[in-house]
Amino acid sequence: MILTFTKHLPANPDAVVSLALPMTAADRTRSRHRFETDAGEVVHLRLPRGTVLRDRDLLQSEDGSCLVLVTAKPEPVLTVRASSPLLLMRAAYHLGNRHVVLEVADNYLRFSPDSVLQGMLEKIGLEVTQEVVPFQPENGAYGHSH
Repeated sequence: MILTFTKHLPANPDAVVSLALPMTAADRTRSRHRFETDAGEVVHLRLPRGTVLRDRDLLQSEDGSCLVLVTAKPEPVLTVRASSPLLLMRAAYHLGNRHVVLEVADNYLRFSPDSVLQGMLEKIGLEVTQEVVPFQPENGAYGHSH
């Protein structure tokens, strides 16, 4: 039986979930898609268009019988660190100016690998490292993603 999930619920640490669905940042922007869980179960998403899922959000099945925990799947990213807050803000400015999908934290920026952007940032004095970690980009100021 293929489960179809039609309802997006906020994170709830007390929820009893049937399974976890690891998803990349790009996967979490798909409102209509077929996914396979780590256990090999096939699930379909049929969510309102424009839905963006976050790590720890819940999905409820069409018949209400099943809850799935969305988890941010580790994926290749570039993490940018700076020797000063001003330098990190400059990096955010340059990446934002190029409409890069970006995770923003108080001491780092993170985005999908791009050798041209990596070179630009290193040239202005930033430390850029390749990692495989969960990626949590900003949704955008208007509540949707690019």
